[in-house]
Amino acid sequence: MTSSEIELPGGVRGRPLAVEGAWEFAPPVHGDARGVFVSPYQEPAFVEAVGHPLPVVQTNQNRSAAGVIRGVHFVLGQEKLVHCSRGRALDLVVDLRVGSPTFGAWDAVEMDDESFRALYFPPGTGHAFAARADDTVMSYLVSTSYDPEAERTVHPLDAELALPWPAGADPILSARDRDAPTLRGAAERGLLPHYPEVPHVARPARQ
Repeated sequence: MTSSEIELPGGVRGRPLAVEGAWEFAPPVHGDARGVFVSPYQEPAFVEAVGHPLPVVQTNQNRSAAGVIRGVHFVLGQEKLVHCSRGRALDLVVDLRVGSPTFGAWDAVEMDDESFRALYFPPGTGHAFAARADDTVMSYLVSTSYDPEAERTVHPLDAELALPWPAGADPILSARDRDAPTLRGAAERGLLPHYPEVPHVARPARQ
């Protein structure tokens, strides 16, 4: 355990990150000759750190080749917990909330399929990662259903953000991410959330 980590229920270790409200979780990994068992999300530990449970309404996964960068993505009103279920990735949380005490700040967590560290993203924070191995799979627990109207993105290579991408070959980006505005451009266009960003509340099902 590092000096910044705290013990949480279930043997989980937690660490508050440089972005206000964001957390890193390190669950215990139980291994034997057959393989491993791990629970990246454990509600008692999460609640003690964050203050409320994660209202999961959808799970997502993506698979990436080495050198792929995805992000910086966010969905208005959405919370999420992300871990790497296969491969290796450098995962980043970026504060995109105008008026936040840590606006424009970021923090990074090395993820892999051995430690199964997880990163919590409060509403209004952006997510980006670089895949560091082929067939890297990132798994998400999210608090809102898919809504393309609520999706936003900021350019991952924005020089002012200066995100700590691995050195080497040119990163592989989607057309959407290549064409994304910088943080300053997104702010000028009114695309960014304001602090504090309020979590989306799902509407009750029709009777």
